[in-house]
Amino acid sequence: MQALILKRYGADGLHIADVPRPTIGPDEILVRVHAAGINPIDNMIPKGMFKPILKFDLPAVMGSDLAGTVVEVGGRVSRFQVGDAVYASVFGLGRGSFAEFVAVPERVAARKPANVGFVEAASLPMVGLTAWQAFKERLRLEPGQKVFIPAGSGGIGTFAIQLAKQLGATVGTTTSTANVDLVRALGADDVVDYKRQAFEQVLQGYDAVLGTVRGDGLEKALRIVRPHARVVSLVGPPDAAFAAARGMNVVMKLVFGLLSRKIRRLARQRDASYAFMFVRPDGAQLAAIGDLVETGRIRPVIDKVFPFADARAALDYLEQGRAKGKVVLRMSAD
Repeated sequence: MQALILKRYGADGLHIADVPRPTIGPDEILVRVHAAGINPIDNMIPKGMFKPILKFDLPAVMGSDLAGTVVEVGGRVSRFQVGDAVYASVFGLGRGSFAEFVAVPERVAARKPANVGFVEAASLPMVGLTAWQAFKERLRLEPGQKVFIPAGSGGIGTFAIQLAKQLGATVGTTTSTANVDLVRALGADDVVDYKRQAFEQVLQGYDAVLGTVRGDGLEKALRIVRPHARVVSLVGPPDAAFAAARGMNVVMKLVFGLLSRKIRRLARQRDASYAFMFVRPDGAQLAAIGDLVETGRIRPVIDKVFPFADARAALDYLEQGRAKGKVVLRMSAD
């Protein structure tokens, strides 16, 4: 089968190549992939940015989000059968989704929402699970609270705004002039056009922050929070608690503690808490997200769809940072 593989770290490390079709274990399903969602981390991994955290045996198949059809089931699989349409994230599981077939553990898969196609479904796992775990487990977002989600027109932003509104929160976000109407239509309450205003001079009294933008945006976001606010970052810096949760050694705990020292100090000055998080695959959570999609309470936002043969061009396009919603690879006909 064909797959997009990382042969080596660096600018020329990605190649479409023929690799063996995976075999499945007793608790796995083999999925013929119809579409695969692309995420910012898919550009970061080939550059070696997550070498200390994510271990790859090169060459490795890239990608984490997929939607497709079950073509084989393991002996202990009980929830799926051949022919089922499913979607899943395989992030951090030692396998990739940018391939014609993927062996998917049953526990991380869910039935595809019936009202959307494979392309729309493939756009959901990473952003959906990230927002779900951030809001429900880490930020513990409650009705009536205010949450700041920068870059509201991006892949994570377009989903997170909708989920936060379903949880009863007031949402503040930033976007460019051209995308103000889009994020308002998704439910954002306080929208700051970053080309005209600095959000830290406009917003105030926020209970929670979902950090999605690299650079000094997180430090600026701490200026708008109220005491006892919670800040969770998806882009770093990692902290010692994250290293401990992933079973890293004492050296990495020390390194991450030093890397996050400044942001933790700034958070303490605001009587707030800071944490870094990685998403984890979870089929039960994807099933709950699928219910929200099927009932029309959340809609996928797709910017552009590329054929698999243009996977590298798709990654380059996403890296430009101008996508409105998600970028998806179409592996085969929907």
